[in-house]
Amino acid sequence: MPHPSKKFMECLQYAAHKHRDQRRKDPQESPYVNHVINVSTILAVEAGIEDENVLMAALLHDVVEDTDASFADVEELFGGDICSLVREVTDDKTLEKQQRKRLQIANAAKTSSRAKLIKLADKLDNLRDLQINTPRGWTEERRVQYFVWAKQVVDQLRATNSILEEELDKIFKEQGLL
Repeated sequence: MPHPSKKFMECLQYAAHKHRDQRRKDPQESPYVNHVINVSTILAVEAGIEDENVLMAALLHDVVEDTDASFADVEELFGGDICSLVREVTDDKTLEKQQRKRLQIANAAKTSSRAKLIKLADKLDNLRDLQINTPRGWTEERRVQYFVWAKQVVDQLRATNSILEEELDKIFKEQGLL
């Protein structure tokens, strides 16, 4: 992809608008949109993914879960393929948190290879952040538990992308999980 398409830039604008008032839980309270941009960038730059719909779904991977956007909105604006990918990586917020976490482990292996790419990049960005920041309100025990849980999810996504998996394994090794 020599340069971003008009559709990609519209998607980036939409994600930025929808996440505009959200902040990460790091000490600096970074804009949340940085996370979705990081996930898309990890896929494009580090993993060499050129499938623009995957890169756009990465930008939108939290938009239904964390904003007032609906799957219908995503489908209307960006099409059925992108909506389907976003649906595959979206947790059901009506469920209790521990149930959502269990379902991520249980369902990870059943998702499409394109959705798995987004999940891997999402976990990689979150874990890189956790290596340097403990989120506001988190104990060290909760931080460690996140690494353990993330490895359980990633283990269900194996054989998807060796570049992303190697980067994740470096983190798991540093955490004593490999």
